[in-house]
Amino acid sequence: MSLSVFDLFSIGIGPSSSHTMGPMRAARQFISMLESTNVLDQVEAIKIKLYGSLAFTGKGHGTDKAILMGLEGQSPETIDPDLVAPRSETINAEKSINLLGKKNIPFDPEKSMVYIFSKTLPKHSNGMHFFAYGKKHALVSDKIYYSIGGGFIIADDPVEIKISKSVRPRQPYPFKNAKELFFICQKHGLRPYQVILENEKAWRTEKEIYEKVEKITQVMHQAIERGCHRSGILPGGLNVKRRAPELYKKLSTMSSEEIDRETSSIAWIQAYAFAVSEENAAGGRVVTAPTNGSAGIIPAVLEYYKQSRLKEATPEKIIEFLLTAGAIGILYKTGASISGAEVGCQGEVGVACSMAAGALTAVLGGDIKQIEKAAEIAMEHHLGLTCDPVKGLVQIPCIERNAIAAVTAVSAAKLTLLESGEHLVSLDDVIATMKQTGHDMQTKYKETSQGGLAVNFTAC
Repeated sequence: MSLSVFDLFSIGIGPSSSHTMGPMRAARQFISMLESTNVLDQVEAIKIKLYGSLAFTGKGHGTDKAILMGLEGQSPETIDPDLVAPRSETINAEKSINLLGKKNIPFDPEKSMVYIFSKTLPKHSNGMHFFAYGKKHALVSDKIYYSIGGGFIIADDPVEIKISKSVRPRQPYPFKNAKELFFICQKHGLRPYQVILENEKAWRTEKEIYEKVEKITQVMHQAIERGCHRSGILPGGLNVKRRAPELYKKLSTMSSEEIDRETSSIAWIQAYAFAVSEENAAGGRVVTAPTNGSAGIIPAVLEYYKQSRLKEATPEKIIEFLLTAGAIGILYKTGASISGAEVGCQGEVGVACSMAAGALTAVLGGDIKQIEKAAEIAMEHHLGLTCDPVKGLVQIPCIERNAIAAVTAVSAAKLTLLESGEHLVSLDDVIATMKQTGHDMQTKYKETSQGGLAVNFTAC
């Protein structure tokens, strides 16, 4: 399947692209399949088995609520985030659910949603098995889905996978790795974002591309605005206080005598990242970039660029930023993984940092070698980063990691721009290393909350 940057930048809700958005899409797809095959009317009961990381951290990541919403026909792109909690409570209280908004059946989430801790399904640790039963508990249909990171789902069905791969037309500049991407740039005199722009035009108009980028940047900015002005405690039981509003207020009122320019820039970047990450943790509207767990990094770096280069940050430059970031994200998605449950947090925060570093280097005038170098530096210093969310929540250490990684992305870009683009380690080298490191990483450090901070953290 040809990847689009809009697969990586997907509008949805928090707290997790793999544990919230993916399961919601899978549940909706399963019920839609029942309707399209004319068996929805026969369904009297639904059962779902969750495996691996979805079992261990599903409740903390809102997987249970997401599946309920998907069964009722909701999708991450259009659902009202404020609807999720009250509707889930109603389903739990009434012990019934309205499939696709068309058929009410008895449904007790406590009994019908089963968490399987003892095994994982073969293709990915984020496995889901849906069952639909008719009269006398006769099986009507069942299907396995995998949530493979960034909101992507695949069905355990070779025919369905084959069909999905043939949907999009061939791109004019296909590439499988960084070497191929930058060779195309050199051969045709293109910047990475121009390669992506031409590839995107294989299935949508340039106007549609610009409109989609504008919508994505709007949602990113709105998440920053909301996060900077919503105070309080994040849900989940850890009593994590939102930090962005206090940072925003303090930075807005401090004079140049109280804070120097360099410190101010760093603090603002962190405030932006905190704002988006806290919105995500609260189940708000965000953009996967490339995942929800890393959703604060690219918006923070983009906002920093817009605020620090007011005259330069034209719509064309914003296009260049997002499409360059997308090009780098595609390299990781095709060459390794963006799933914390598969390769640890290096696949989420590390990838987002790499995407942001390359994108910022591009819009600040870096050449293709410098763009590659910045992206490589950013990932090199995230290799081996584990995914160990405390209590299965996308809060500790996730939120703070976004803030630090956003600053790291800016640092990588600025360092690269002071030097030539010559480098010993290629971006392909570091992507291959990240993939191998992820495969070698113990399962307990990959979004199971069974290792790292998740077990060593002691609340005060």
